[in-house]
Amino acid sequence: MDDHSLPHLALSAHAHNRVGERRTDDDWLDEQWADPRTRVLVVSGNRLRPVAGDAAWVAPAEAPRGTRVLLGERDGVARFAVLADPEDVRGGHDDWVPLRGLLPALVADPGSAPWLFHAVGLAEWHWVTRHCPRCGSALESRHAGHELECTGCGRRQFPRTDPAVIMAITHGDPGSADERLLLGHQAVWPEGRYSTLAGFVEPGETFEDAVRREVLEEVGITVDEVAYFGNQPWPLPASLMIGFRGRATTTGIDVDGAEIADARWFTRDELRRGCESGEVLIPAGISISSSLIEDWYGGPLPGGW
Repeated sequence: MDDHSLPHLALSAHAHNRVGERRTDDDWLDEQWADPRTRVLVVSGNRLRPVAGDAAWVAPAEAPRGTRVLLGERDGVARFAVLADPEDVRGGHDDWVPLRGLLPALVADPGSAPWLFHAVGLAEWHWVTRHCPRCGSALESRHAGHELECTGCGRRQFPRTDPAVIMAITHGDPGSADERLLLGHQAVWPEGRYSTLAGFVEPGETFEDAVRREVLEEVGITVDEVAYFGNQPWPLPASLMIGFRGRATTTGIDVDGAEIADARWFTRDELRRGCESGEVLIPAGISISSSLIEDWYGGPLPGGW
């Protein structure tokens, strides 16, 4: 499959210039903030206000008070986010949505995804990082929102990104009619919903070993060969999803019964027929899980969630 047809890779193709060297240049920051061409994304807590399905950008003069975050620059125009207190912004309205609520719109406008992922990722970090882990004192924003400094001991905090592996595990001769893909069903999901397996990387562990461990722990399958597929920022709240293809050496499924309630092997024909009938619901849209499945299948599949 052409990489450009995979939605998660399309999202990664529009990275903006983060102009990190300008984060401590107060004169430049003030100059950009005074420029009416500058665009500002308002994040209320960790929610955004959509307009016609897209995130709403405003001029600096229209932005509420809050923590000012420099996102970057594109085509000579600077972009910021303002991290506002919900009490100062929403006013009781319910039309603000989390980032997940805007994901479908990003398929049509993938160029806006890096801006939103950057802004919401920082907003989530600011929202949960209120006190110094060393002394408990309050933190103050520095470096245009990309660092937090303790007002007590001076220790600096930096945004976290939690790496997680997500994998398409297969068995059988590659490309053959008998080749099968392993999909799992989480206990909290509606009936019929299946996706690729995933899990967080543990300390001291390589990505490849995390793939093998997670598959063995969750479904009892042993994986040998592991190959890199691609990656996708996923600030929900702070993950980077690193995709892999893996080859299973065993096929007997033994689900953990905790996170994974069911797992199944699907041939391409079985997966297509399940999707067409509605018996099987797989990820659709911009998730890297969807791209992993479509890459293995060889094209889009009907239905999805």
